[in-house]
Amino acid sequence: MTDIFNEDRPHDECGVFGIFGNKDIDIVDETYLALYALQHRGTVGAGIAVNDNGNMNVIKGYGVIPEALPEKDLSRLKAAKIAVGHVRHSTKTVNDRANLQPLLMRYIYGQLALGINGALANYSELREQLHRGGAIFQSNSDIEVIAYMIAKARLETATFEEAVLKAMTEIRGAYSIVMMAPSRLIGVRDPHGFRPLCVGKLGENYIITSESCVFDSLGGEFVRDVEPGEMVVIDDEGPHSYKANCGGETNLCLFEFVYFARPDSVLDGMCVNIARQRAGIKLAKEHPVEADMVCAVPDCGVDAAIGYSIESGIQYGVGLIKNRFIGRAHTSRKKNAEHIFRIKLNAMKSNVEGKRIVLIDDSIVKGDTSKHIVELLKKAGAKEVHLRISSPPFKFPCYFGTDMDDTKNLIASKKSVEEMREEIGADSLGFLSIDGLHEIAKECRTGFCDACFSGNYPLTVPKNHHEDKYLKKIEI
Repeated sequence: MTDIFNEDRPHDECGVFGIFGNKDIDIVDETYLALYALQHRGTVGAGIAVNDNGNMNVIKGYGVIPEALPEKDLSRLKAAKIAVGHVRHSTKTVNDRANLQPLLMRYIYGQLALGINGALANYSELREQLHRGGAIFQSNSDIEVIAYMIAKARLETATFEEAVLKAMTEIRGAYSIVMMAPSRLIGVRDPHGFRPLCVGKLGENYIITSESCVFDSLGGEFVRDVEPGEMVVIDDEGPHSYKANCGGETNLCLFEFVYFARPDSVLDGMCVNIARQRAGIKLAKEHPVEADMVCAVPDCGVDAAIGYSIESGIQYGVGLIKNRFIGRAHTSRKKNAEHIFRIKLNAMKSNVEGKRIVLIDDSIVKGDTSKHIVELLKKAGAKEVHLRISSPPFKFPCYFGTDMDDTKNLIASKKSVEEMREEIGADSLGFLSIDGLHEIAKECRTGFCDACFSGNYPLTVPKNHHEDKYLKKIEI
């Protein structure tokens, strides 16, 4: 799921991976390959930490996997029994190497390595408390605050497991965390279950990671999802489950099914690909239109477009071609967004010329991408372009791990659907309803968070969030 216009998409905050080796496998190699399977969850940076009998080492860098983790750096990692990997996307453009993960830290009981997918709602409050207690921070990352909370709790508890459970009662927000202590691998999912986390096996070796697609990529098998509020600990005896923080209201992010997750993943019992096709089917019912062809914005709109085509009876075709070999466009010579866009995407003129097109996309954030695509199709000869979006309008900021952090960046918070249609240049515009979105993943075992669409936040969010001196700098 490579973005066409990366800055005009909502982004999830990272992917996590951990492996505990019981049999002879190359832990570093498997972790490296797993991060490729999670690349869609973050392209800003990546890292791998290994644990060789309590001695931990980490490598990390900026960019996609080959850039962040070159062979010369990978060769510095020794064979190990436990490893943690992380791919990162940040909510801010400020780059600080200290924010790359996994975070490797030393405390009174040894070393820890941690990686997070998510964001804390009470980050500022906790960081202020820790500062006043003498803590010195090297980054603006949520995971460093969490690490301090665990280390602090460890001084008051008998075991590391008890320390993690205690810290979970004090941190609020969205977090799926994979961490390693000297002798074990730990996975933790917040009590609301905002972000996915699951357990699998590769032979006799256990894995904890963000999405089930990782097991398929490695040739392993999915075992189960980590329950909201659950902590899974893997050691030489196998997996152990701790559910002291389970049992409350659950709120998996609905946008995981629309965009964030890979279509071949299964989240809490619901196949992502099926959910997206259902979104297209419901979209066709809610916003029908007479047209000659349904096409998708690649790759994010394909599944929903297929669903729209099935329900409407309008033929599905390829209207847009994405350049799959360009990678990330460099803008140093010509900082022109439209120029970069044309390099990345082109219209299939022979398919769209003279036709009424139904264009399916997953979302509209600022509206720039949609405007460029509609113009592209019309310049290629499309008679009409009817834009259909497989999610509701984004109207509210997210405080739970995506970068929709300010309403000023959301076109739907300022304009009506008709005003958006006019600005984008489409002949018609329709969004999936909130009720329709809830229906696409009805087999899912959790409840959902739709706050970015509805404004109904499942947790109390910080007042004056964007004026906060720490949250302004937050890097997940």
